[in-house]
Amino acid sequence: MKIISSLLLLFSLLSFLQISPILAVKKSYVVYLGRNSHTSKPSTLGNDGMTESYYDLLGSCLKSKEKAKEAIFYSYTSHINGFAATLEDDEVDQLSNRPEVVSVFPNEVNQLHTTRSWEFLGLERNGQIPADSIWLKARFGEDVIIGNLDTGVWPESESFEDEGMGPIPTRWKGYCETNDGVKCNRKLIGARYFNKGYEAALGRPLDSSNNTARDTNGHGTHTLSTAGGRFVSGANFLGSAYGTAKGGSPHARVASYKVCWPGCYDADILAAFDAAIQDGVDILSISLGRAVAIPYFRDGVAIGSFQAVMNGILVVCSAGNSGQVLGFGTTSNVAPWVLTVAASTIDREFPSNVVLGNNKEFKGTSFNTNNLSDRKYYPIVYSVDAKAANASAQLAQICYPESLDPTKVRGKIVYCLGGVMPDVEKSLVVAQAGGVGMILADQTADSSSIRQGFFVPTSLVSAIDGLSVLSYIYSTMSPVAYISGSTEIGKVVAPVMASFSSTGPNEITPEILKPDITAPGVNILAAYTKAPRRLSRLIDRRPLSFNIISGTSMSCPHVSGIAGLLKTMHPDWSAAAIKSAIMTTARTSSTARQPIADASAAEATPFNYGSGHLRPNREMDPGLVYDLTTTDYLNFLCSIGYNATQMSIFIEEPYACPPKNISLLNFNYPSITVPNLSGNVTLTRTLKNVGTPGLYTVRVKKPDGILVKVEPENLKFSKLNEEKTFKVMLKAMDNWFDSSYVFGGLTWSDGVHHVRSPIVVGRQLTQF
Repeated sequence: MKIISSLLLLFSLLSFLQISPILAVKKSYVVYLGRNSHTSKPSTLGNDGMTESYYDLLGSCLKSKEKAKEAIFYSYTSHINGFAATLEDDEVDQLSNRPEVVSVFPNEVNQLHTTRSWEFLGLERNGQIPADSIWLKARFGEDVIIGNLDTGVWPESESFEDEGMGPIPTRWKGYCETNDGVKCNRKLIGARYFNKGYEAALGRPLDSSNNTARDTNGHGTHTLSTAGGRFVSGANFLGSAYGTAKGGSPHARVASYKVCWPGCYDADILAAFDAAIQDGVDILSISLGRAVAIPYFRDGVAIGSFQAVMNGILVVCSAGNSGQVLGFGTTSNVAPWVLTVAASTIDREFPSNVVLGNNKEFKGTSFNTNNLSDRKYYPIVYSVDAKAANASAQLAQICYPESLDPTKVRGKIVYCLGGVMPDVEKSLVVAQAGGVGMILADQTADSSSIRQGFFVPTSLVSAIDGLSVLSYIYSTMSPVAYISGSTEIGKVVAPVMASFSSTGPNEITPEILKPDITAPGVNILAAYTKAPRRLSRLIDRRPLSFNIISGTSMSCPHVSGIAGLLKTMHPDWSAAAIKSAIMTTARTSSTARQPIADASAAEATPFNYGSGHLRPNREMDPGLVYDLTTTDYLNFLCSIGYNATQMSIFIEEPYACPPKNISLLNFNYPSITVPNLSGNVTLTRTLKNVGTPGLYTVRVKKPDGILVKVEPENLKFSKLNEEKTFKVMLKAMDNWFDSSYVFGGLTWSDGVHHVRSPIVVGRQLTQF
């Protein structure tokens, strides 16, 4: 009887499958129609005429205008021409075949890529602002408008108070979305949110709590205040890094565009670019990107930033946090029209050392909130030996939630292993079990984990030192230890490239060196959200006015803030000129007057830091710049083989490429990269005088195994904006094949200004 019942059930199921239609899967896409043709007149995202045309277009494919209205969740009508919609595969095919449609690409996700830093950069000295500081020369970025695409903003932060600020510039066209109690002022002049792309990717309606520009993550508040936060005295993170917080352009106006939720989706990013351009921002700071670089015509950040640069807006992007991979470039934002920023250290460190009962001391790091009572020893226990009855040894080893027995932990320092879950969450587990401290053994040899705001005094030690601590615990009848934390300034060599900072070469266009520049991105203090923050399984409910974070997300707004100062000083400079000034004045040496090192202490290269480390006080008067126009960028796209359809993603009118494509080696970039040298090559660059008249002479540092000749060797500039062209001839010598890439540089100097460009040369690989 059971067999018959089973057969009947199977027959019924098969019959159901035969007569039931298979539901087509809907996904969200961005439908791009090329650059908007009506950017010269004011428009809004809700422009009725354009939106109706999108409904008509999609409706003709869906055979219903009403269905089109339901499918479209964004209409880009200001500077980006197109829409975002939820579509089935066959609908995508139909749209792609329409002549007015340039491209249809998936609404894919991007990831989010932290105040001693400004003194380290030379803008202040011993808490005072010297007369030669760019802050004074640029009036602290007065009235420049910096926009930030990120996780939103905590508007109540002191960094965004507007006391003493004048009226909002009349050129500002943006506004504030006041849901969830968000209020703007004369400092924070815009706060908007874009979540329809996230909603479409999620496949279900978002609840109303997502309809807010408020930052509950903290990342966006941190980056925005780093770029343009006001002076806030007494800032600190749980007692660490005490001082005055401020942004690169403290008197700038700032605007927040919330595009990141659990992820940052292309449809939302493009909508925010469209809005920011229309609103009137001067600088855009973008601390997000893909895990790996993708072709420009498929990259929402590359497309949106192109439109911004066409409208005179400099776009600054983070390089990414994928670290270095042998033989492969990991930098994600590699378009030549954006300024891409790597991350490096400053000369401040937070040692948090462990002293055992046998007087052996192990160097660790953390924040100085991690002080136990000076020289008071506490019992120390290995987390596995303090596991809860129902927990496995594997979970207890990493101090997983509810894995520790409070009766075995209370009043003790707990030894845990790093990895698997956030380190700060482990400290919360220890605190909840009654522990007084934590020794966290990293899983790498050099203790490279990011310092965090732990719930109990903590020391991050290397894997090797961790084994020594563990050996002491098991070889001693009553093991004890204490943890001593502090803040040290000026005692460590800096900058050093961060281990997480993404590197070159540029995997999309290797002739363009990426990243472009490095800036402070390790242990950066800035404003933060006071909202509760979910870790992995637990919630951090501490209300933090400021936080210390690391990442290229933190180095990016340092450069954005400095770019704001340059825009204030030189409002007539193009985005490319500002970018050139930042790159050509950078330094490649540390405070020890040695070459910048990478995280392994080896000498870093331009693939780590681009042109070098940010040097703001030199940037305000660079002498000469390598300038670029929209035409140059379009010719660049022609040179990499873009067809008419791909070109129309970036410009609406048909663009006639030069009869003969311009060599990418001659693209007027501030750095020089020849990725496949075989024999010899000659390339050109053009310099524009943005300073006083002068005679510049070239000085060359030859890459190993490469002969370099520059013609002419002298350039005389008689007037402002005068341009001069020079040639660089590179010839490979017979003995240079020991390395795949070699590095050098050339510098033009009149005795006052030093205009430096890195030279990167790769050998042509033999094909078999």
